[in-house]
Amino acid sequence: MKRIAVIGCGYWGPNFVRIFTNLPESEVKYCCDLSEKRLEQMKLLYPHIHMTTNLDEVAADPEVDGVVVATPVRSHYPVAKKMIEAGKHCLIEKPLCASSAEGEDLLALARKHGVSVMVGHTFLFTAAVNKVKDLLDAGELGEIYYVNSTRVNLGIFQEDINVVWDLAPHDISILNYVFGADPISVSARGRSYIRDGVEDMAFITLEYPEGKMAHVHVSWLDPNKIRRTTFVGSQKMVVYDDVQQLEKIRIFDKGVDKQPHYETFGEFHLAYRFGDIFTPKLDDREPLKAEASHFIETMEGGKSTKATGGEGLTVVRILEAACDSLRKKGALVQLA
Repeated sequence: MKRIAVIGCGYWGPNFVRIFTNLPESEVKYCCDLSEKRLEQMKLLYPHIHMTTNLDEVAADPEVDGVVVATPVRSHYPVAKKMIEAGKHCLIEKPLCASSAEGEDLLALARKHGVSVMVGHTFLFTAAVNKVKDLLDAGELGEIYYVNSTRVNLGIFQEDINVVWDLAPHDISILNYVFGADPISVSARGRSYIRDGVEDMAFITLEYPEGKMAHVHVSWLDPNKIRRTTFVGSQKMVVYDDVQQLEKIRIFDKGVDKQPHYETFGEFHLAYRFGDIFTPKLDDREPLKAEASHFIETMEGGKSTKATGGEGLTVVRILEAACDSLRKKGALVQLA
């Protein structure tokens, strides 16, 4: 039985409390938040959990094995640092921290104190994303040409980060995972329409090895909630729509074939393939539950294979490069 403390009871924190409370391998000992009102609400739901506003109380308790850090991004580093130095394993909500320098320090401290660090890249634990990865790994799509991803909605405007730091970590972590590689360059254009200096929409272009290109559109200013990613391959194409309840993955047996030989321009033409559309059955296990179980495995000495601290640090470096490109009006920033 692993004892967990959840720090931050705003948006994601209560979900982690619910998950770790229901898992047979864990129990939640603490809910920690600066807001007494939030803690009172949590106490009504979970009277057996100790509520506290004192971070030091959590750090000093030797019974606490792991900590979930679900606070605003700017506080990820100081909170996680305190917990790691107290010998606690940490699951930190995305993004890992507010800078790559902070991330490097956290990972160095984790190695020093012999604890694990995971990042809340929850989409890596979804059946849909893993199905896409399986298709790519099996070569069913052929050569991947490009990926187009749209992650937009109306709000929620964040106080301490722009839309790139808020929404793009999902897409970047998914792309790195399914490709099994990190991008080699990034460029980004965006605008601040509502608050000066805080971009609320952006277009990000990522170049991956072997000529793969990915275009990511993120926005807090769209009338529709869209979570759609299209993978275009030489043999097949896949649309992953996370908003859909029943058909999150659709595989299109469509493509374009060049004719092997022609003598005149008048003979030139392309062959278009229009085949079946297939919707695979997916596992309906809750992704956050799978993520929490994986965190428990790492605390028990298992090797983390997804959403590792190192992967989280890579995403932070890409976010920094994208924002550097934003400030330089879309200039290409090399990552490798």
